Amino acid sequence: MDLVLIFISAAIVNNFVLSYFLGICPFLGVSNKLDKALSMGAATTFVLVLSAAVTWLINNLLLIPNNLPFLQYVSFIIVIASLVQFVEMFMRKFTPPLYRSLGIYLPLITTNCAILGLALLSALRNYNFSQSVVFGLAAGVGFTLALCIMAGIREELDLAPIPEPFKGAPITLIVAGLLALAFMGFAGLISG
Repeated sequence: MDLVLIFISAAIVNNFVLSYFLGICPFLGVSNKLDKALSMGAATTFVLVLSAAVTWLINNLLLIPNNLPFLQYVSFIIVIASLVQFVEMFMRKFTPPLYRSLGIYLPLITTNCAILGLALLSALRNYNFSQSVVFGLAAGVGFTLALCIMAGIREELDLAPIPEPFKGAPITLIVAGLLALAFMGFAGLISG
């Protein structure tokens, strides 16, 4: 039951993009077409799951036992950069059209703060290995969900009569704000 709660919390209630505002660059940059958003979401989910597992192992088997927790940032960034390079080489070799369509946003997964945020939140919350992996999967599913919702809306906005001053970035930011408000509703109301 604990893993289910972690999954629902990370994917929907505390969505990295729409609640924590982590990973906004690809959210706004790649979310103009549904197929690109889905591909970017899948690549990011893969990196999130792998980095959750590898950073947990490094943190709990190497850094904490040797009293080196101050090296978390550096080691997590190295792990994330290495995993993104692996994904990039894999996509270039096996799916060249997808690799070309994602363009600059694929290497930018390295600097996606959602991935570093995941590694740091897992360590901060003292998740065990399975909880960390589920947290990574849920964060990736939530990231993909946010990207796909935004892409679907933006594809429809291409056909809508939008006033000239709101075309492009302004309407995208308005939609992103409305989506964030909608996802905040999942957290419920806090009575004061």
